[in-house]
Amino acid sequence: MTVTLDWLGCATFRLQVDDTVIMLDAYIDRVPLAPDVGLTAADISRADAVLVGHSHFDHIAGAEVIAANTGAPVIGSNESARVLLEAGISEGQLLRSQGGERHRISKDITIEVFPSLHSCIWTTGSWDPGKVVLGQYGLTEEERWGNRGSIDIGGSLGERSQDLGPDAQTQMMDHVATCLGSNDTGGALAYLIDTPYGSIFYHDTSGCWTGVVQNMRPDVAIVAMAGRPNIDGEPIQGSLAQFVGRMSDMLRAPRIVLGHHDDWMPPMTHDMTGPDALAPVKNELNHVAPRSELLDIPLGGRIGLY
Repeated sequence: MTVTLDWLGCATFRLQVDDTVIMLDAYIDRVPLAPDVGLTAADISRADAVLVGHSHFDHIAGAEVIAANTGAPVIGSNESARVLLEAGISEGQLLRSQGGERHRISKDITIEVFPSLHSCIWTTGSWDPGKVVLGQYGLTEEERWGNRGSIDIGGSLGERSQDLGPDAQTQMMDHVATCLGSNDTGGALAYLIDTPYGSIFYHDTSGCWTGVVQNMRPDVAIVAMAGRPNIDGEPIQGSLAQFVGRMSDMLRAPRIVLGHHDDWMPPMTHDMTGPDALAPVKNELNHVAPRSELLDIPLGGRIGLY
């Protein structure tokens, strides 16, 4: 009787509860310059469910491979379902959800879906977890987005990759052009996985509705930490570390796992996996959630939860 969690990069995890395998996002196959996590999406031969947090490529890409190879149902938004249908996954495998649904994937395991929020991709943040970012508060959607309507993922990467060298730029742009995904989030979702051993909260982007998460009380919380966090529809007036602290204070989970905090689009130097990089997070947790333990999973590594 065991529960293990593998971190496969970005916000992708493989959760195994005894013989049941649950994929949390599916983005394993990154650019060649990315750190190797030891397997590909095609190597996932067993899955009983795939949970997609939202429809951007760095979360949903690979779900079509895993779903096709394993027959696992995929839980996600209508936009995620649309993307997967176009990739050849049958309607019968798609469990469309928007929050409020409860799915049973085995005799002893259920998954409850909650509405969530994507990080504020319309404004700038900081990958330094201790840096406080202020401003851009109280804006309308028209003021936030101008005439764009939705973020152009490919264009955004192109702008951010100008100083990375021709090989990196080519890899990044070719990768985005061929990856499964949508320029729309499709509506971010959060999940509460209820097992015989305890419950696990998961979201894959730094946002939340405080009224949704504050009374969950999971045993383990996987908290995304990237970009400019979104709290109740507004950008945090603070830091990534403070966002993790606020999530931890609301959820009151005894154990915290970080997601989306590695250099997920290398060779960009957004590596927050080392002990020094995470010092602001640990300090914040010690201050606002001293009973929460931050669990360290190395990239491509595994920990036991129960």
